[in-house]
Amino acid sequence: MSSNLCPCGSQQSYGSCCEPFLVNASVAPTAEALMRSRYVAYCKGNVNYLVDTRHPSKRQFDDRINLIRSVRSTVWEYLTVVRTQQGGKNHTNGYVEFMAVHSQPEWGQLHERSRFIKENNRWFYVDGEMLPPILPKRNQPCWCGSGKKFKHCHG
Repeated sequence: MSSNLCPCGSQQSYGSCCEPFLVNASVAPTAEALMRSRYVAYCKGNVNYLVDTRHPSKRQFDDRINLIRSVRSTVWEYLTVVRTQQGGKNHTNGYVEFMAVHSQPEWGQLHERSRFIKENNRWFYVDGEMLPPILPKRNQPCWCGSGKKFKHCHG
């Protein structure tokens, strides 16, 4: 297993964070853990994991081809979990609000409130509500991670 930091932003090693989920050695114990591991699957192009962790009722015949296009055309930079509601080990549903920043095809952010359900002790992504971008105040650091003030970057 790898000792590099996990792309999900947990500050843990990839090998002790999301990798066990992506290689089917274990299942995500919480909705947030599943959301973080799905982000990593997008980063690493693990389409099978993305399909397998989507709720069966939401799977479409063209999911794989659409996901392949998405992972090939998007470079994800970092993930920020904004808040979670339920989604713990003893819950059967939960929500995770997050912001994910991408640099390709151009700089942008995905701000979503994702819905998860747990069936047979396994969490699944159901769907998500797109939210407006999270914009800092003018003199705060830009959301893209450039280190510049927002007003001098994407503001």
